Amino acid sequence: MTITPLMPVYPRCGVRPVRGEHCHLIDESGARYLDFASGIAVNALGHSHPGLIGAIQRQAATLMHVSNLYGSPQGEHLAQRLVDLTFADTVFFTNSGAEAVEAAIKTARAYHQSAGNTDRFELITFNNAFHGRTMATISASNQEKMHKGFAPLLPGFRYVAFDDLEGARAAIGPHTAGFLVEPIQGEGGIRAGSPAFLEGLRDLADAHDLLLVFDEVQTGVARTGTLFVHEQYEVTPDVMAIAKGIGGGFPLGACLASEKAARGMTFGTHGSTYGGNPLAMAAAEAVLDVVAEAAFLEGVRAKGERIRAGLAQFIGNYPELFEEVRGTGLMLGLKLKVEPRAFMEHLRDAHGLLTVAAGDKTLRLLPPLVIGDAEIDEFFEKLSAASADFPAPEPA
Repeated sequence: MTITPLMPVYPRCGVRPVRGEHCHLIDESGARYLDFASGIAVNALGHSHPGLIGAIQRQAATLMHVSNLYGSPQGEHLAQRLVDLTFADTVFFTNSGAEAVEAAIKTARAYHQSAGNTDRFELITFNNAFHGRTMATISASNQEKMHKGFAPLLPGFRYVAFDDLEGARAAIGPHTAGFLVEPIQGEGGIRAGSPAFLEGLRDLADAHDLLLVFDEVQTGVARTGTLFVHEQYEVTPDVMAIAKGIGGGFPLGACLASEKAARGMTFGTHGSTYGGNPLAMAAAEAVLDVVAEAAFLEGVRAKGERIRAGLAQFIGNYPELFEEVRGTGLMLGLKLKVEPRAFMEHLRDAHGLLTVAAGDKTLRLLPPLVIGDAEIDEFFEKLSAASADFPAPEPA
């Protein structure tokens, strides 16, 4: 067998997009697809958004990259903007969500070890989490499918059942540095932590001088109808990793932290060649110009509620196929009674609707945040048609 030029680590489907228009992708043959995947929650402003394109074009014509050995007016401005919008006092820019989580892990360890507590290195993480594909971030997850072939894993992580506050309490020991948690698990199946769970983690962190680290790579940047989902819980983290929507399609992530939490992140402790380059900063500024506005966030919540209410009514027509609706804002999930991949492929190949499969038999619905009524109507038309002609599963 001859290996392909693109390393064959993805089971790529037959859809080959070459162009995007607002909430649709167009492939090589000219076929159009309604995009309710958004590059897995990345294309917050859809495709070909004029504000985002203009910002990138202007910056590309001026200055794309210099190293972080020099001052960064662009990075300073965006960092201040994020500080003003969040709990954070300081920001480190990365190129991806996994790198943002890596920076958050280092921040949590450095918080203790810079104060001489070298035994405090362990982060308590939660079953079925997804934090990325680096060695540290796969080690932070209990998912064996991501571990296979990459042993030995990195030490320093202890797994507990998601939404199990007593399990988290019992896991605290002399090596614990903090908690690393997705407030809503994305790849894990749009599973939301309960308010009592997240509030309890905050209380445990305060009681034991631990850091509470939120992974808001998928939930953040207006996806759930607030700029970050922890605002809805009224629980403030010490450190937060973000990415995906913040660049609107341009690779960008960030680690945000309070001044206290970042006390160990001093000169020489961390770095990135490309992180925070002027081109990425311009993209993020254009995204925030749109999504950080109160009226826009209100619109995301309203559109999410319309879709959620419609789904709740719709799934009763197909009790053999659907179990429940999950999520908030425009981060929604359909829990199926069959494996979701076959239904996802049917939606895509037979009806031109792009979605994303997830764990716990859940289909993720992650449309661009700029969808309108016409796209929502089209979504329900395609979902209805696909549900009606989906082949019945073989008896077990």
